[in-house]
Amino acid sequence: MPKIVTRFAPSPTGFLHIGGARTALFNWLYAKRNNGQFLLRIEDTDKKRSTKEAIDAIIKGLSWLGIDYDGEVVFQSQRIERHIEAANHLVKIGKAYYCFCPPDDTKEQELKEKGAPYRHKCTNSLASCNTPAIRFKVPSDGETAFNDNVYGTMKIDNAQLDDIVILRSDMTPTYIFAVVIDDHDMGITQIIRGSDHLTNTFKQLLIYQAFDFNPPNFAHVPLIHDENGHKLSKRHNALSVVEYEKMGILPKAMRNYLLRLGWGHNNDEVINDEQAVKIFSLQGIGRSPARLDFKKLEHLNSYYINNISNEQLLNMLIPILEKEIKNRITERHKNYLLQGLTELKKRANSLISLAKSALFYVESPPIIADEHAYEIIKSNLESIGLLASFLSEIINQDWNMDTISIRIKEFTNLHNIQISEIYKILRASIVGTINSPSIIDIMVILDKDECLFRLKSILKQLEPVQNSNVK
Repeated sequence: MPKIVTRFAPSPTGFLHIGGARTALFNWLYAKRNNGQFLLRIEDTDKKRSTKEAIDAIIKGLSWLGIDYDGEVVFQSQRIERHIEAANHLVKIGKAYYCFCPPDDTKEQELKEKGAPYRHKCTNSLASCNTPAIRFKVPSDGETAFNDNVYGTMKIDNAQLDDIVILRSDMTPTYIFAVVIDDHDMGITQIIRGSDHLTNTFKQLLIYQAFDFNPPNFAHVPLIHDENGHKLSKRHNALSVVEYEKMGILPKAMRNYLLRLGWGHNNDEVINDEQAVKIFSLQGIGRSPARLDFKKLEHLNSYYINNISNEQLLNMLIPILEKEIKNRITERHKNYLLQGLTELKKRANSLISLAKSALFYVESPPIIADEHAYEIIKSNLESIGLLASFLSEIINQDWNMDTISIRIKEFTNLHNIQISEIYKILRASIVGTINSPSIIDIMVILDKDECLFRLKSILKQLEPVQNSNVK
């Protein structure tokens, strides 16, 4: 049995969008499942639209997703001589011909836009164009058929197909042609790509036959629709994987989510990489378009955030937090985070929301309180002052959960304040919000000196407010 070789072959005319990322994932998993190879080819023969920025974005996107390819990247533009040689060979054996027709055949475009059948009739007029293109001769009768691994038997009458331009007049190969030559030369045995390529497959199979090449197996995956059921457009509303990274989505969660877009295994939702490699098969791909569901992605992201170590999370959060505070995270702050993330991550569905909730661990006092917390602080400056004095008195005692809880209870009895109010005041002053994990746990993590410093900083910051209240 020949070695399985798959490929991902994007055109570098934009970012790596979610549809392309899923295609890459499916090819990657299929290769791994069958102990094969997964190759990357950049189809950059369209020099007007291909950019280095897009190439870099595609490679960076695959790297972020954790999809690694075998060998070196193949650039289609570096193989043009091979494409020209192959096109001329077809002319030599009578399966292609020089076409001198103008490249902008308006009648052809009009009919194709209306969905009407059109079969090119070459005038072969030398006066029309100085440099000819090369067209492949499509048989005028019979049919072309293949067995698709998703849709089953697919066939088309050859009379519905136009003679195919395989080499433009500027000596650049068309996508239809270059892909056949490249896939054959690279030894591709399985092509998994979007269902929008189905029509191309019929044409490419005819080219395979003309060269007497063994064609690969094909699997065409239904396209992805947005949450409203509309087709995603690469140029308009198809999100780049880089945008998902900016949203704080974990690569593991993204891989799991992409896997479940149009592919299923029983009712399993959470499928890690090891499981995916073991169970992925083309038979699991459905025939209906998948639909984006951001809530499902958030749910998966929350799951993976809660199932990785605090050390891993810390490494992901540091760049986000340092950008926010415009400073380096100190070792002391890292220690706060390593302890605090255990509770904080239970509430997070993205790295961004987690970083936001963890910000108080790395901010320098006075803590920037949100609107609700600020109102609590402003209304309880006297209580904050009493708390600061009280904590100063017990600063030499053991600083642990039991001691703090007991001492705060003593304080509430002494000043006839409900303990829930004290917790609210402490949370607003030390954390800067009214929503957080247990304030006692946070106080233990921050240590007594830091807690006292934060309370005193709040008082100092709001001295003008306190004095105006006295007047």
